[in-house]
Amino acid sequence: MRAIVVKSFKETPEVMEVATPQPKEDEVLVRLSVAGVNPFDWKIADGAMDGQVGHTFPLVLGFDGAGTVEAVGSGIKRFAIGNPVFGQFWQIPLGRGTYTQYCAVSEGAPIAKKPENLSMEDAAALPTAGMAALDLLEKSELKAGETVLIVGATGGVGQFLTQLAHQRGLCVIATGTKTDEAMLKALGANSVVDFTTGSVSKQVAEHFPGGIDGFVDLASNPAGFADCAALVRKGGVALTTNYIADEKTLAARGVRGGNFMLEANSGLVERLGTSAAAGKLKIPIEKRVPFDEALSAIAASRSGQSRGKTVILI
Repeated sequence: MRAIVVKSFKETPEVMEVATPQPKEDEVLVRLSVAGVNPFDWKIADGAMDGQVGHTFPLVLGFDGAGTVEAVGSGIKRFAIGNPVFGQFWQIPLGRGTYTQYCAVSEGAPIAKKPENLSMEDAAALPTAGMAALDLLEKSELKAGETVLIVGATGGVGQFLTQLAHQRGLCVIATGTKTDEAMLKALGANSVVDFTTGSVSKQVAEHFPGGIDGFVDLASNPAGFADCAALVRKGGVALTTNYIADEKTLAARGVRGGNFMLEANSGLVERLGTSAAAGKLKIPIEKRVPFDEALSAIAASRSGQSRGKTVILI
């Protein structure tokens, strides 16, 4: 089968033929229709978790995907042949990914049956970014009527988080450019801060002189995070997905949170799928890329200029 791989860390991804996997006792074999692209995919290929977990080479990229169960191991109880499924195909050792035609994955991975009203493309775009957004919101413990600043709101996680925060009744301040304003407000943002016109923290402080209740950072460097975290009132929360928070400084100011790590599970996948199938959650797909053009999609993801999600049509 064809797959997009790297033969060692930091190498340029390439398309090559690899063996079709066979499911173990606790695994299902999924014939993938669509793979979702996330920055974490190429970060893993660059060695982001080298020394922390095992890897297999050639390393097949990708974690998110949607497809149909082709075969099942003898111990499988949740799925049957023919079931449409989607989710995050996370498994150790890393390297048995979704940028390919078939993937064997443990029944205990963050995967679920795909709702009938959810397309394969939307399902593949949802898992990692959607779970991160939902988990961030729940760990923030913010309540209806409180104010949250989302830096990096135009990306996949940011667009999901903007919607979910609005649905919870939060006052959402989202960062973007002037051209992003209409889109972000349609997703539920109450106001949009143009990060190209000056300091985000200064602009927010001008409009919210009393401070804000929450801050979720998906894009900043350490200095940028610290500047905006200083706006959070005592008892509030500041979270970053980039692992750049000084948690001791936050705690000294009485601010909860810090460095966020996604706790992925099939329950989150199921909840997101149900919400999206019911039309309550918009899936922000920016690009649909044929498999033969997928290498360019990875390069685009590296550039950091993506707006929403990219999916690979397999």
